[in-house]
Amino acid sequence: MRFIVKLFPEIMIKGALVKKKMISQLNDNLRTLLHRIDDQILVKRFWDKIEIQADDSLNDAVRGVLSKTPGIEQFLEVVQYETGEDLMLIAEKVAEHSLASVKGKSFVVRAKRTGTHETTSFELERFVGSYFYQHGNPRKVDLHTPEVKVEFELHQKTLNVITKRRVGLGGFPMGSQGELLSLMSGGFDSTVASYLTMKRGVKTHFIFFNLGGAAHEIGVKQVALYLWAQFGASHRVSFVTVPFENIVTEIFRSTHESYMGVTLKRLMLMASEKIADEMGIDALVTGESVAQVSSQTLRNLAVIDQATDKLVLRPLAMMNKPEIMGIASDIGTRHFAESMPEYCGVISKNPVINGSFKRMEKEAVRFDYAVLDLAVEQAISIPVHTIIDDVNAAESVEVLSKLTPNLTVIDIRREEEVSGSPLALERVEVIPFYELNHQFKGLDQTKEYLLYCEKGVMSQLHAQYLRDAGFENVRVYRPNA
Repeated sequence: MRFIVKLFPEIMIKGALVKKKMISQLNDNLRTLLHRIDDQILVKRFWDKIEIQADDSLNDAVRGVLSKTPGIEQFLEVVQYETGEDLMLIAEKVAEHSLASVKGKSFVVRAKRTGTHETTSFELERFVGSYFYQHGNPRKVDLHTPEVKVEFELHQKTLNVITKRRVGLGGFPMGSQGELLSLMSGGFDSTVASYLTMKRGVKTHFIFFNLGGAAHEIGVKQVALYLWAQFGASHRVSFVTVPFENIVTEIFRSTHESYMGVTLKRLMLMASEKIADEMGIDALVTGESVAQVSSQTLRNLAVIDQATDKLVLRPLAMMNKPEIMGIASDIGTRHFAESMPEYCGVISKNPVINGSFKRMEKEAVRFDYAVLDLAVEQAISIPVHTIIDDVNAAESVEVLSKLTPNLTVIDIRREEEVSGSPLALERVEVIPFYELNHQFKGLDQTKEYLLYCEKGVMSQLHAQYLRDAGFENVRVYRPNA
C-alpha cells in the first residue's frame, strides 16, 4: 500500500529553509523507524509531503509508526494509477474504490490537483460527481454536510485515490527543536509533560531521583521506555538515575519541616542542572501544575526556580488534573501512573504555601551540598533502549524459566495483549498489572505465583511491589530466560 504523509500545518508556514530542514528531519525519522520494520519500505520526500510504499503485509505496522511520529498532521492511504487527464478513466478508477459507499446516501466529490493541468479541480469534481450520481444510486449531492466524501488527488499524470484518512500526532519532527532533560517520577504529570515535549519535536532525556528503592526505579524506567518506544524511538536518549535517599536524610537534618518540600524540588533542579551541563542540554521540563500541590503555588515555583539558571519548562502549568489524566489515558500511560507510588510527599509536613525568598536563603545555607555533589557523582546513565536488558540483568526478584506443578502463572499484561497472544499453559490466571495489587491478596496464599509480561520489566516491578507489601510467594516467569 502507498501512504501519503501530510505535514503539521505549523511546518508549512515556516520559511523555505526552515521548512525544508524540518521535512528532511521527518523524512530521516520515518526512514529510521520504518526500516526497523523492513528495510525495503520506500520513503520519498516532496516539498509538501512524504510518500511511503510498503508491502500490504506491513500495513498495520506502518500505520502504527505514522500515527505516533511527531510532525505528521494526518496520513492518507491511497491507491495510485497512471491516468493522465482522462476524465472517464479517472472516474472509473475512483469508482472502483468508492462507488458502493454512496448508495442511498448524500455525497460530495473533492479533488485536489498538483502540477500542471488543463483540467481544473472543479471540472474534475463535477465529472466524477456526475459519474457517481449516474452509476452509484446515491440519495443526493450535498456540498456542505454530506454523509460520504469521495476524495482523490491528481499529481501530474498520477491519480491518488484516497481510501482512508487517518489522524497523526501533529507537532514538530523529533530532533528539530533541540534537547531537554525531563524530571520523571512516573506519575501522571511527569509522563504527560514528557509526552508533550516529545510531540513538540524536542529530544527528551529522562532523569529520575530515586527515593523509593528498586521497585520505584523499575516502574519509572518502564514508563520512560514506553514513552520513548511510542513517540521518540527515532532518536537515542538517556535515562539517568540519581540516588536521593541521602539527600532526604540531609533535608531532615538541616531544613525546617515547612520548607522540606520546596527544598527537595530545588535540589532536584540543582542536580538536573549539573547533569544537563554534562550532556550539553539547555532546558529542563517538569510536570508541575499551578496550585496542584503546596509546592506548586506561583511563589513556591519562583523560589524553586531560583536554584537553577537553566530554562525550566512546565507544559502542564495551566492544566487541571482531569485534563492531565485524560491525556494520560489517550497516550496509554494512565495504568502505569495509577500503579506508581508517590514518594515526594513523604517529607511534605505542614508545607509553606507562599515561601519567603529570604527564609529560603537561610534554609539553604544549612544544607550540606557535598551530599548533593556525591549523589550526582553516583548517578547512573543508560540508553533508554537498553532498559529491558538492564532491568532483567538486575533481577531483583528471582526469575524462573521452567514451571513445576506447584507454580501458578499470573499473566499481568493488558487484556488486548493477552487475547492477541495468550499463554498456552495449564495453570495461568489473567490479572492486568493495574488490578494486581488489589486482587492478589484475595488469591490462595498457600500457593506460589509467577508473574509474566512480555518483556519482563512490569513483572519485575509488580513482584517487587508485592514482596515489599509482605507477599513472599511471588517471583517472575520468563520462559526464554
